[in-house]
Amino acid sequence: MRALFRLMLFTLLCLLARPGMASIYEQELPAELFSQPEMCKWTDCGAVLPGATAFSARKGNPPYVEAYSQQGSQRVLRGYVFLSTDIVDTMGYSGKPIVTLIGMDTKGTITGVRVLKHSEPILLVGIPENKLLAFLQQYVGKFAGSRFEIGKGNDGATGLDAISGATVTVIAENQLISRCAVAVASQVGILKETILPQAKLQPATRQYSWQALMDMGAIQHLTVKPSDVGAPDSGAPYLDLYYGYLNAPAIGKSILGEYDYAQLMSGLKPGEHALFVVANGTESFKGSGFVRGGIYDRIQVKQGINAFTFKDSDYLNLYTLQAAGAPSFNETGIFVVKSRKFSAAYPWQFDFLGHKLDKETGAKTFSVFSSTYWLPGDFLAGGRPYVPEEVPTWIKAWQTKPLAISLFGLWALAVMLFHALRDRWVRKAKRADKRWVSWPKTASWLIAIGFAGWLEMAQPSVTQVLTLIHALFGDWHWNLFLSDPFIFMFWIVIAVTLLLWGRGLFCGWMCPFGSLTELIYKLGGALGLKKWQRRLPARWHGRLRLIKYLAFFVLLAVSVFSMPWAEKLAEIEPFKTTFLVGVLHRSWPFVLFWTVIIGLSIFVERPFCKYLCPMGAALALPTRFRLFALRRKPGCTTCHACAVGCGSLAIDEQGRIDQMECLLCLDCMVMYYDEHSCPPLAQERKRRGKAGLPLTPVGKDGHYIPIKPLQE
Repeated sequence: MRALFRLMLFTLLCLLARPGMASIYEQELPAELFSQPEMCKWTDCGAVLPGATAFSARKGNPPYVEAYSQQGSQRVLRGYVFLSTDIVDTMGYSGKPIVTLIGMDTKGTITGVRVLKHSEPILLVGIPENKLLAFLQQYVGKFAGSRFEIGKGNDGATGLDAISGATVTVIAENQLISRCAVAVASQVGILKETILPQAKLQPATRQYSWQALMDMGAIQHLTVKPSDVGAPDSGAPYLDLYYGYLNAPAIGKSILGEYDYAQLMSGLKPGEHALFVVANGTESFKGSGFVRGGIYDRIQVKQGINAFTFKDSDYLNLYTLQAAGAPSFNETGIFVVKSRKFSAAYPWQFDFLGHKLDKETGAKTFSVFSSTYWLPGDFLAGGRPYVPEEVPTWIKAWQTKPLAISLFGLWALAVMLFHALRDRWVRKAKRADKRWVSWPKTASWLIAIGFAGWLEMAQPSVTQVLTLIHALFGDWHWNLFLSDPFIFMFWIVIAVTLLLWGRGLFCGWMCPFGSLTELIYKLGGALGLKKWQRRLPARWHGRLRLIKYLAFFVLLAVSVFSMPWAEKLAEIEPFKTTFLVGVLHRSWPFVLFWTVIIGLSIFVERPFCKYLCPMGAALALPTRFRLFALRRKPGCTTCHACAVGCGSLAIDEQGRIDQMECLLCLDCMVMYYDEHSCPPLAQERKRRGKAGLPLTPVGKDGHYIPIKPLQE
């Protein structure tokens, strides 16, 4: 047995030492790729536009690169290459952008798609990279103006096969590729560009106070805290910014006053739009680019696929704010959008680009902080136009599988209801006939393995625990946790059952991998291997069970310094090999590690759950504060009958149950009420028989209800 544990430890070390686990996960990309005009000097643009040998500098808005090939003495335009982060800000499951390079020929056909960097945990050590490449290959040869849909395309849409287990990632990537391709194709004339109708503004009937404009949404507020950019808290905001649309007479006259508003409007040309921006804070929204090159590189406006930036010629001084109650600001300005593509009648987005210090790498990067603005309907003739709301990625993920989500919810409710009523079932069961408990438990195992695990790939992991812990101390992003419906529902179940009964209900009844290993152990015994099945001595069990707690705290400590490394080390969990990727698609260290654990599970009940699982350790710690515990009776302190049958070895010599280790198999509760198998209860039954007393029902205290003589 010790030899098997040594082999398991050896394979685990090989697994964690294996380099190159994911080549593009958190890939270091040169900063020049995102900032320099010569984009293709910093990445292989030819990989997404075969045949192209020369590339222009970035041009257009949003930016793209022209790709050329040489035919004799002439250069021939072959198509266009563009970087996703230049055009859209679509985030993946991780909450970070998936940096994607896309190629398109002059007819609008997509020629190549390549992910340069991603932060998706599921693609780190879960889904193999070749599956991502196969998914992206589906876009090649398709027209940029096509409507792409994940799954079966409806109403003329082009259907795409998803990556099982990475629904959110592929939905985000699909939105990203579609929007980028349409943006560039529209700009270069392949697709007809959609021009939004200009706003028809209502005349001003009165002037408003600053607070009134805030309340109606005419002034929007954007706050960036020091912690948002990885800076220490200085007691002052990094940036406390307000902005609004000045062309609307009611807003412009309230902010500037009658005279200054008239002066501003007289200087604007048709199709030009003035925005005021004011701020306090330790950082400037004007940045330093306007000093060096006359460019305000910290702010921009986006509307649909169009992005609008500002030069020094687009800037006007703003000296005073006339609106009653307006605060004082250290920095003020008026910026003019000089494009007919912009329409004040429709929503638009204000972006501030802040320097962010990455605590893991120490590198400084730009991080975008956004706020949405839509002119109040009272200031528009006819009110706001209808704008179909873009469905967030996480909502789409829920909409794709309504039946499966409903079935998952019913299974979870059924398990919790069974456990809430467990007294009824354990009373019906006997030590010699546990069908009332064992059959529902086995059914739950099969659902966990087949439906939750292999079909829906919903295996909770310690990586989600780490993400949750970090979210509690940082920004909470609900969309991140809602993005995978089954994992989200699993964690709701875990939270509820952890509070009520501790870790045992999830670990013992609903965990896909735990259910698999226990079922393997049961099958091994049924197939004649029972005589070789062993339990570790209490001394060794007490020592080895601490390994899982050590594993969890090591992962937690590593995650503080580097979440990517923590996610790599989380491969101590064989969950991805089992349910997400498959044993046949993993390299030998993963296969060997998985084989050792599964092989050991034939002879030792749940060895991974007891001794290695960091997820189980994370759930065991708060189990101390559960509301309900399994019942014990005074006679349990000297009776070891329950301990003999406890598969999780959670009952000590004094009859106490270690709820942190208990997996709620309920065997001890069956015996608790079994008048023939529970020694204290059996003794009481015999005493009553000898005394000629009737047997009353067994009470909640595990003893026969006392017989009280009737009072005369």
